Amino acid sequence: MSYHPDAARGLRRVFVRRLAVAARLGIHPEEREPQRVLIDIELLAEDDAAPHGQGADRLERVVDYEAVANTARRIALSGHVRLAETLAERIALAVLEVERVRAVRVTVEKPDIIADVGGVGVTVERLRR
Repeated sequence: MSYHPDAARGLRRVFVRRLAVAARLGIHPEEREPQRVLIDIELLAEDDAAPHGQGADRLERVVDYEAVANTARRIALSGHVRLAETLAERIALAVLEVERVRAVRVTVEKPDIIADVGGVGVTVERLRR
């Protein structure tokens, strides 16, 4: 499942995939220690050149995906969080503070928590009002 660009509405898709952090996430005592957490972020942002043009080759007209990744990393590493849902919501709301962002979807995955499962987690979506 992914966001699709919508040129007719002036939107482009920006993503950060598989950001790996050692976060303290979970309700069990052992989860107070850092564990591998993977974060995916997809967003829809304003595209000032859509639907037919090419915009200027300048950072000021796009969403900086490095800044998005750094924001998610900072939030994930800021302290113990009990719920993956809470972490995903915090990241989503922070990304929505970027003026060009209209919608964001954040997935938080714990790949090592259940031995015979490839990963568990949650995806949340938030929209600009």
